[in-house]
Amino acid sequence: MTAINTPPLFVPGRMEQMSTRVAFFIAGFGIAAWAPLVPYAKARAGLDEGTLGLLLLCLGVGSILAMPMAGILATRFGCRKVATGGTLLICAALPLLATVSSIPALIGALFMFGAGLGTVDSTVNLQAVIVERASGKNMMSGFHGLFSLGGIVGAAGVSALLGLGLSPLGAMLVVVALLLVALLKAVPHMLPYGSDSSGPAFAVPHGIVLFIGGMCFIVFLAEGAALDWSAVFLAQERGIDTAYAGLGYAAFALTMTVGRLTGDKIVRRLGATRVIVFGGLTAAAGLFLATFAPSWEAALAGYALLGAGCSNIVPVLYTAVGKQTVMPESIAVPAITTLGYAGILAGPAVIGFVAHAASLSFAFGLMALLLVAVAIGGKVLKV
Repeated sequence: MTAINTPPLFVPGRMEQMSTRVAFFIAGFGIAAWAPLVPYAKARAGLDEGTLGLLLLCLGVGSILAMPMAGILATRFGCRKVATGGTLLICAALPLLATVSSIPALIGALFMFGAGLGTVDSTVNLQAVIVERASGKNMMSGFHGLFSLGGIVGAAGVSALLGLGLSPLGAMLVVVALLLVALLKAVPHMLPYGSDSSGPAFAVPHGIVLFIGGMCFIVFLAEGAALDWSAVFLAQERGIDTAYAGLGYAAFALTMTVGRLTGDKIVRRLGATRVIVFGGLTAAAGLFLATFAPSWEAALAGYALLGAGCSNIVPVLYTAVGKQTVMPESIAVPAITTLGYAGILAGPAVIGFVAHAASLSFAFGLMALLLVAVAIGGKVLKV
């Protein structure tokens, strides 16, 4: 089955770059808005931790199923229509997540939310590859920085609204309104096409695309580990008060965001290969420091180094996907996005299994060695 692509009628310019940034912000803002709702949904439905964990898998399943489909649809209908559809799915799902109380309804709402997030995430990365290539400049880190910034604004903003006394539904209606305003800003300059080249509608990732996807998987694995296990580690192994245990992920997220927002200049100065090599080694050193230094202060510094090291590796890998010729970007970009997202989902479970068999310190040490492998992979990749 072959997708027929109409050659682009124009070369993406400054307005398309702006719309890409806004679209990345939408993706980060949308996913982060859900995080403060989780305790409310748990209490409303009377869920225990195990049942909640299983339900949250529906979000990941929806995303992973939607990502490759988004690439196919973008090739046929363009990034503009597909990203718009994904954003509208998010807007429809968030009020449901703020109100439904039955398990079947939560399953449906989480699956819809995940499908919307996966669609937007995959499509905006595809647009970013095309727009960056057309510009002839390094722009991918800045695009991903807007995703990180959207995540911080979304989580903090919704928490503030709930803290001011707004109901979960009220807070989500504010979020939906902001998402629609951002979408209206971005839509006119989203790409009406989804690929610069023709090719099959679907193919199994192979060659350099699979190699890049594996590197993305490891970096996202580290991010998932920091998200779900850093607080547990600091409280359990370093004796920090549970009220402050979240500082580990906060340090990681802060340096990740700053690193991405300044990353395009760094990539231009150092080159893509050095960014992967130095980034992987810095991230590995940070995780070793966080895991084996005896004080919690040193652990926080380690998580900050982990975020700084990881910050620009994935953006550089997306740029590399845009340059390869083994697979069309409309297939390759959703493929590595799916592999990366699988890393975030698998990370907490993998760390948990290894920690149960050995120790949490051993699991983090193993993760640090995988980041060293990413650094070696950067040397082999020669982007």
